[in-house]
Amino acid sequence: MHVGDLLQIEGLDLTLVWGGGNLLSQAIDGVTATDLEDPTRFIQPGDIVLSGLMWWSETHGRARTERFVSALARAGASALLAGEETHGTVPVGIADSCRAHGIALLAVPAHTNFRAITEVVYRRRWGDLSRRQAGHSPLPENVRLDLGRLVDQGIEADELLGRALAPFGTPPCYLLTSSGRTIARTASAPELPAVRTVEHLRGLTGETLRIQTESTPYDAWYLHVPQAGGAPPRALHEIAEIIGLYRHHHHHGGAARRRTGQELIAMLDRGDTDTGALAKTLDACGPLAEGPWRVVVTAGPGRLADSGAEEALREALQHLPSTVFAVGAASDGEAAAVVRCGGKGTLRLNEPWSLLNRCRPETPLHAGVSALTAEPAGLHAALTQARFALTAARQGSPATGRVTHVEELASLESLLAGIPADVRTLFSRTTLGPLADSEAASHHMLRETLEVFLHHNCSWVRTAEALHLHVNTVHYRIERVQALTGRDPSRLDHKLDLRAALLCL
Repeated sequence: MHVGDLLQIEGLDLTLVWGGGNLLSQAIDGVTATDLEDPTRFIQPGDIVLSGLMWWSETHGRARTERFVSALARAGASALLAGEETHGTVPVGIADSCRAHGIALLAVPAHTNFRAITEVVYRRRWGDLSRRQAGHSPLPENVRLDLGRLVDQGIEADELLGRALAPFGTPPCYLLTSSGRTIARTASAPELPAVRTVEHLRGLTGETLRIQTESTPYDAWYLHVPQAGGAPPRALHEIAEIIGLYRHHHHHGGAARRRTGQELIAMLDRGDTDTGALAKTLDACGPLAEGPWRVVVTAGPGRLADSGAEEALREALQHLPSTVFAVGAASDGEAAAVVRCGGKGTLRLNEPWSLLNRCRPETPLHAGVSALTAEPAGLHAALTQARFALTAARQGSPATGRVTHVEELASLESLLAGIPADVRTLFSRTTLGPLADSEAASHHMLRETLEVFLHHNCSWVRTAEALHLHVNTVHYRIERVQALTGRDPSRLDHKLDLRAALLCL
């Protein structure tokens, strides 16, 4: 299939913004959908790139456009398909940059879904693969046709992998995600923990091919043969294409389940407490209807479409065997999940979360987990708890993605970490008054004295010893603190106010 073929397909309604005949005749080898400013790592040669242009803005348009389009050129992309929904049209600067870098540019109207384009490409590619003559392919024709039929019938991934590798003696082979989860393996491939699987993906031996389907850095699929020469390279590329079709079928088959999950998350996000409607939506989620549950919330540094937060959360939960959950997009660029927690109600997300953050270490991804709730009516409150824990995770570890459970917020310092930064700043400035001015040396000295005084339970003698001061000097400084803040450290409520304000700085 070639880039120009997309313009002829009825129903897509794509228009050519820029690109000559030589660019339109380029073959399409895969599809990548992204709104990252620099998608270099995730584009394979021959990909068409679908982008909603969420990275573009009037203020930084020129620099961001150059970064994005030059990345496509370096990676060998066949074309850029730019969505018109976000900005109403494709900005002129993007067309200029595509012309400069020799990238064909097609506009995607608002009514055309990116997934419809992906489906068209993979249907056409499968047709091309099925018609390929046996003499031009190391994968036997009867095997290729049989695999296509099995994909249509909904074969399991393990069996598909075994059937595909059978002509080559079924060597050890894995189908893996970028976070190290094993989707399938041949009978001769030993089971590997996720940490070791990630090492295999980054190893120098064997053959590793990315499955060319719509994905994010967190949930990309890879075909991995650990032994060099385990199967002919051309055959592995054909098998990877077939697995791409399998993933497409698999995703399409789960569309109804994902819609139901999105409906549940949207209901909780709205605060809909109609227990009848909530119970009905939970029932539609199948086994999830049986509690108790926890709610997990995550968000990346930007908009949801940029961060891949929804896909990351789904991938993390799939690392936990037999876990039942529903994931959906929430407000403010968040993704949320309702997770059924059996047994002791624990949810061990730390290891999967660490593996996810290896996929994209430059943009840490955090998560907040609610307390356990046994009643559907408590799920909205659980969502609020999870959001509070997410804020605490960001405050406590801004540079390293982490998971924080709301039960971990067991101290004043950890509790305050869940309060938004601007609210913390306002509280500290209101409570400390002039002492919040960190640039004034005298105020810094008084603040340090107050911190040590509170740390030593308001003991004059121990504070003086710790600061190597005379007791009278400590008395004088604390009196100044009292005068400037209007808070008396001898009162318990005022003492707590001052301590909280210092922690919020």
